[in-house]
This record gives sequence, structure tokens and C-alpha cells, in this order.
Amino acid sequence: MSAEGQKRTFPFEIAGKRHYLFELYSGVGVIFRVIFGQNSRKFYINLRIKKYQTTFITSSDNKNILNKKKYMETIVETPVPTEAGAREPKQRGRKPADKKMPVKVSVPKGRAKKTADKALVMPSEPLQKRKGRPAKVAENNKENNKENNKKSSKNGAAYSKETYLNWYELMLRIRLFEDHIFAVHGDASASRGFLHVYNGQEAIAAGLASAIRKEDGIVTAYRQHGIGLARGLSSRECMAELYGKVTGCVKGKGGSMHFFSKKHRYFGGNGIVGAQIPIGAGIAFAEKYRGSDLLCVTMFGDGAARQGALYEAFNMAMTWKLPTLFICENNGYAMGTSVERTSNVTDLYKLGASFEMPSEQIDGMNPEAVHEGLARAAAHIRTGNGPYYLEIKTYRYRGHSKSDAGSYRSKEEVETYRQIDPVKTFPARIVEANIATQAEIEAIKNRVEAEIDDAIQFAKDSPYPDGALLFENNYTQSDYPFMMD
Repeated sequence: MSAEGQKRTFPFEIAGKRHYLFELYSGVGVIFRVIFGQNSRKFYINLRIKKYQTTFITSSDNKNILNKKKYMETIVETPVPTEAGAREPKQRGRKPADKKMPVKVSVPKGRAKKTADKALVMPSEPLQKRKGRPAKVAENNKENNKENNKKSSKNGAAYSKETYLNWYELMLRIRLFEDHIFAVHGDASASRGFLHVYNGQEAIAAGLASAIRKEDGIVTAYRQHGIGLARGLSSRECMAELYGKVTGCVKGKGGSMHFFSKKHRYFGGNGIVGAQIPIGAGIAFAEKYRGSDLLCVTMFGDGAARQGALYEAFNMAMTWKLPTLFICENNGYAMGTSVERTSNVTDLYKLGASFEMPSEQIDGMNPEAVHEGLARAAAHIRTGNGPYYLEIKTYRYRGHSKSDAGSYRSKEEVETYRQIDPVKTFPARIVEANIATQAEIEAIKNRVEAEIDDAIQFAKDSPYPDGALLFENNYTQSDYPFMMD
């Protein structure tokens, strides 16, 4: 190989097999070389400073020849099966989770860690570490449900029967609402545009609805039908909005990503990743300025946790002690890339430590756990202590959007997590714990199914908005001082 050849991408042969050497030059003068031979037993990555030129060869007998000059070098070895030419299949998803994990809490210096050593009861262990396909989910879930049921026994239920039934009814309403819109999305007379469903994350909406006040503000991202329904928007007005009808919650102008209701203190539905985080801090600032004891729940996904706006909002919220409840709904995959591949910090609640913000990680597949976590955070905020940050571990059963086939995770992983689907497991839990009867569960199912059918018909029968409505509900200023032509 000539010195000139080493500066470009070129093919060469070893043992009759064709290989390729790549040299990529960065702005700081670094060479990145990769060789992968079909008959080779190792995969080498060589990183070195540009000013040194060297020869890098790998062969089928696993020997390599390197020009040993002083340079920075990293070699990564990936074992392959002993069978000639065979390659190990790519592992997708997360590594198996540990069997037990304590509650994770981050608190500022001087504040007692009252909950740091409490055992966290989860409906499934795989949600703990979120690094790999879950193992033995069904067995773990069964054991954990026994623990949950001890707490929720007939004589020792933590909450009222009405609360448990309300949680189930809300989760079921969200699931049936979105199952319908997912099925008809793209039809000429139904929902169009982007569609992001909450399938699997319903327990978060249920716990949120019971843990905060109706007067508190909520702002979230675009996976938000469930949050809107939990906030009190009717199935009719939400369904009509998705059908683009004038009877929708924003008169057919917002669609799937932009629900809004001043009446319900619901500030949407925001389509820009992470854009709602500083908005939530601003809403909280307004409440502090007014001297109220209200807070603003500011929700975002794990993908938005890498946005710079989050760090700016966290810093300002802690500096000014704003009444903000930051919630990261960590479903593990953002738009389609796992947290483990995009963040050095995989337990995202730890991000709050940089700002000495009280932070906690809770189970998002159990409405009871969500309620308790949010109630603790809200109590902290209302006493004037400033913001609180919750990472809620959850899982979405469908793709990021309707167009996402979810090829970045295995079908086995999804099916395993379906075994802890809160919409299916929660009613069984409360029946087994003698909190409710099967007849009461069936009555709720029938009532919600009828409600969704009514909402569908209402949306179909409603008119489309008139074109003149484009000029309504826009901000205007009659004495605008600048040119308008």
C-alpha cells in the first residue's frame, strides 16, 4: 500500500476476500479508520492523530500488523460465533434488568433523604433499569401485584373505592379513544397529519388527574390526547378536534398535537421538542408573581431531556424557586433511539442534581404509584420550596407516531411489556383485592364504550370550520408602530 493510498478510501484483499479501509478526516485533524473482514474474528476501530501515517491490516488468523508509532489508539473487539463467516445477530432493546431497585431520590445538600431507602413496589421489574429485553416479566409482575394487593386489601386500601375506579375508567377512556383514532387515521373523513398515541402510558394521566388541583396549570408535548382527557376535556370535543371539526376543543385548528383549554388550565400540546419546558417555567413564574399556591406541571419526554431549553428552565426555576413540577415521561425510546444510545446518564432523574433540584424516579405503569409521587412533589412545591423533578418510567406499545414501524425494538420486547399493561392488569388487581367487583368493572367498560361511540358520531356529524375562522383568535394590535405592508 502506498502512502498516497492511505489517505483515501480504497479496497484491498486478504485471503481472497475484499476489504475496505476508510479514513475520515475531521476539522481537528483526526483519522477514523475501520476495517471489517468477513473471515476475520475481530472488529477493529483505530483512532489516531492525523500527523502519523500507519498501516492497519487484519487477517483471517486474527493477527494484525501495526506501525507502532506514538498515537492515540482505541481497539474494540466484538466476538463472533466460531462458525466460519457467521455473524452474531444484533441485540436490540435493553439489557435485562436487575430484580430489585430502591426508590431513587436526589435531594439538595442538607435535606434529609426520607425516602431514599424505601422499597419501590413496581408492577414489573424490567422497568427499573430499562437496559435490555425484560426477563421473566410475568413472574415478577405476579409477585409484585401480590405486594400491591396487600396494601390495597378490603380493610386496608390506601384510597377510596371511587378513586380506584376513577383511575381505571380514565385509563380505559384514553385507550379506547386512541384505539379508534389510530384505526381511522388517514381516512379522508377522519384524522390526518401526525398522530402520537399514549398507548401504554395511561397510568401517568390517571395518577396526575387525582394528585393535583384543577386550578393548577399543565403544559405538555405532542403525545397529549390522554393528558387532555385526564384534565377534563370531553371525549366529544377531543374527538371532533381530531376530525378537524368546528366543535373541537380548538375549533378544528389544532389537530392531534395542539389541544388547548383555558377553562381546564390546559396549555397544550406543543409540537416543538422541548419547547414547552420554558413555557411551563413561565406559567409557574406568573403564579409566583400573583402570590398563589398553584403550580404548573411541565411534562416532556426522554428525547426532550437533551434539549438545551431544559437546562435553562431548570436553572431559572431553582434560582427563582418557581412552583414547577417537571415530569419526564421516560418511555425509553424518544422518537426511535433508546436512552442508552443517546445519553450518558440513563437514570434521567439525576439531571436535577446539577441544579440541586429535588428529584425522584417513579413507576409509570401503576396509577397509585404515580399519584403518590406527584402528591409528594406537589406538597413540596406548595410550601414555597421551589421546583421538583420526577422521572416517570413507562413504555409505549405503539411507535413514536402512526408512521413508525418500531423496527428499533423486537416484537418479543413489546409483547413482554404488554404483560404489565396497566389498562389490563389494574382492574384485575382491584377485583382481587376486593376493592371492586367484576360486575362494576364490566359496567365501566360498557359506559366508556358507549361514550366513545357517542364521541365518534358527534365528530362525524359536526361541520367543518368556515374559512373565515382563520382570522379569528389571532393576536392583533391596532396601534402596531411598525410597517405592516
